[in-house]
Amino acid sequence: MRNILVVFAKEIKSYYSSPIAWLLLTMFAAIFGFFFWNAVGYFVSVGLQSQMMGSGFPMDMNEMIIRPLLMNVSVVGLFLIPMITMRLFAEEKRSGTMELLLTSPVRDIEVILGKWLAAVTLYASMLALTALNFSFLFMHGSPDWKPMLVGYLGLLLQAGGLLAVGTFISTTTKNQIVAGGATFGVCLLLWVLEWVAGYETAAWAKVLAYMSVVSHFEPFSKGVLDSKDVVFYASLIFLGLFLTARSLESLRWRA
Repeated sequence: MRNILVVFAKEIKSYYSSPIAWLLLTMFAAIFGFFFWNAVGYFVSVGLQSQMMGSGFPMDMNEMIIRPLLMNVSVVGLFLIPMITMRLFAEEKRSGTMELLLTSPVRDIEVILGKWLAAVTLYASMLALTALNFSFLFMHGSPDWKPMLVGYLGLLLQAGGLLAVGTFISTTTKNQIVAGGATFGVCLLLWVLEWVAGYETAAWAKVLAYMSVVSHFEPFSKGVLDSKDVVFYASLIFLGLFLTARSLESLRWRA
């Protein structure tokens, strides 16, 4: 555990001592702030129109503001996650410190978990920025906080799986651009697999749709915590980290 924390601290420091973390946090805050402003503006506009027409109807903040915003965050993550993971191992290879890392008295799994946890922490810090926006809703309204927490859990699990995949891809090249581009491609593929089920009902189409990360996030966005969705994301995390461990082991043997 101590070695994991050492690697974790090193990675977090490298993120925040470079422009990467600050650029990602600024980009994410600006993008989400724009989304939030539009969602609240639409909600207020619909409410005013309803009152003027004398046909008031109950308006749910969770359904009209929070749930769409959480889905938007999930989409934005497709673009930001590759930027987080592309340097994890590719930078070690480029700078020539990979051999030192592999020969240090630290197990591969400790290195992997330390780097992956640092990436998850950076993503979680971006999610924490959204709480500043959502606090505005609690100041002027009364949304249900329980579905929101379930949605955040879904975002973290989804990001954890995609970050694990990106961590593996980062071990396969020393070029950060290649690692980032390949990670984005795989993440996008895992996102659009669900489209097949829109026009095909065969068993293979259902399997592909089940492998889509978005189909498993939708229940979370509705505030529904389903064990099969948790198991899917946990399995994706395990698979990504397992492949990373095997990739590092092959590097060690080749070295």
